[in-house]
Amino acid sequence: MIKHALSVTRDADFAQWYQTVITEADMAEESGVRGCMVIRPWGYGIWERIQRLLDDRIKATGHENCYFPLFIPLSYFAKEAEHVDGFAKEMAVVTHHRLVADGKGGLVPDPEAKLEEPLVVRPTSETVIGTAFARWVQSWRDLPVLINQWANVVRWEMRTRMFLRTSEFLWQEGHTAHATAGEAREETQRMLEVYRSFAEDDLALPVVAGEKPENERFPGAVATFSIEAMMQDGKALQAGTSHFLGTNFAHAQNIRFQNAEGELEFANTTSWGVSTRMIGGVIMVHGDDDGLRVPPKIAPWQIVIVPMLRDQPEDEAIVGYCRDLQGELAKLSALGEPVRVLLDLKPAKAANKRWGWVKKGAPVVIEVGGRDVAGGNVSVLRRDRLYRDDGKLDSAITPRDAFVDAAAAMLEDIQRGLHAEAKARLDANIARVDDWAGIEARFASSASKPGWADVAWSRPTGAALEKVVERLKTLKLTIRNAPMDQGAIDGPCVFTGALAVERVLIGRAY
Repeated sequence: MIKHALSVTRDADFAQWYQTVITEADMAEESGVRGCMVIRPWGYGIWERIQRLLDDRIKATGHENCYFPLFIPLSYFAKEAEHVDGFAKEMAVVTHHRLVADGKGGLVPDPEAKLEEPLVVRPTSETVIGTAFARWVQSWRDLPVLINQWANVVRWEMRTRMFLRTSEFLWQEGHTAHATAGEAREETQRMLEVYRSFAEDDLALPVVAGEKPENERFPGAVATFSIEAMMQDGKALQAGTSHFLGTNFAHAQNIRFQNAEGELEFANTTSWGVSTRMIGGVIMVHGDDDGLRVPPKIAPWQIVIVPMLRDQPEDEAIVGYCRDLQGELAKLSALGEPVRVLLDLKPAKAANKRWGWVKKGAPVVIEVGGRDVAGGNVSVLRRDRLYRDDGKLDSAITPRDAFVDAAAAMLEDIQRGLHAEAKARLDANIARVDDWAGIEARFASSASKPGWADVAWSRPTGAALEKVVERLKTLKLTIRNAPMDQGAIDGPCVFTGALAVERVLIGRAY
């Protein structure tokens, strides 16, 4: 029987396993403020890789980065009723600008330092950016406006979980303004595809891209699109969203322009974003009972060299051998970039360092001892396949030159393999269901991992939609999205009996 590195397995308690991975992989920790976390260097290093790769994709589509303030005047939100209603319960509000002693050894807000207008700590930036767009856009020649910002936002969540749902989180939010609805819709789809390809190619995260139902739209949006990923427990994670806002925010923020005929029109706007929630998705899709497995494209260090030192005279030769190996590997290119290789010289036992990197999920761990130096070898441990069939660690002794020659291809193989494994799991856990009885049968047991159901949908609205939502709530289900490019649809909606116009995916979600 294999003795795994973690104290809890995915099958025994998936929620506790997730928290254990975060702790044991040195990803993040509690900060002392509910719902806010300290992201440790390995976790933040993964976020930096996500930023770097996604930022390149965003800029390649013509967008420019900028920055807007953390504090937004409350009056900006009051202009857009549907939007503010959607976020009202999650807003953190600043009302004073100074503290004074309370006479009991503590501090309280100074009654005389009350702000004339409260400030909202941004939950999202449509209102403040829309106000700027109204200043920037005067003529059709000023359009389109294509911007993005990397920032933190605050949504006062009642139930929090690291990376997945926190009161403060990091993200990017794109905002654009266009002359026509057609251009704005095209932009919405373009950025959805950016997210889809980024998740698939860089995070090795298979996703389903599609449109959200009316009840799941972003507050104030005309249409919302998402990428949905399946976690190992069968639940869905909304990994990114792209919103067509029409002229709703333009009317509220007075974003108008003079068209080529000299007439005033309202601009069509979009917004789109992904956050540190993606890291939670990477953990729950790729992790195993020994910790995290990081796809090489987003691993801060792709290869880690661990010298096996014993406070002996031969240690100097081992370190020299490892430094030379590090230099050789750093000259290689894999997955479109130079290989990122670390020589771990921390003063700790080699076995402890090895298991530390296993739990962090470094794609390849190399161990080098005196015998390896004498024989010109290295011991290679691939994180994607840690054990042999007999349950022992699959640490292969390999000639050094042969490993260097194969290292780039190995990283590419690990990246492909993680995606293929997750894609097979996704495909195997989506089942077509043709009636409500089938839905009940599939999701009746809360202890099971039922995955998602693919069902016919008639796009009900208003009271009819509310009735469907309430029905789904009885099984703790939600509609995830209607996948793109469905082709011809026939048959009745499983909820209303009316003629279906599309198929949607339903499941439990984070």
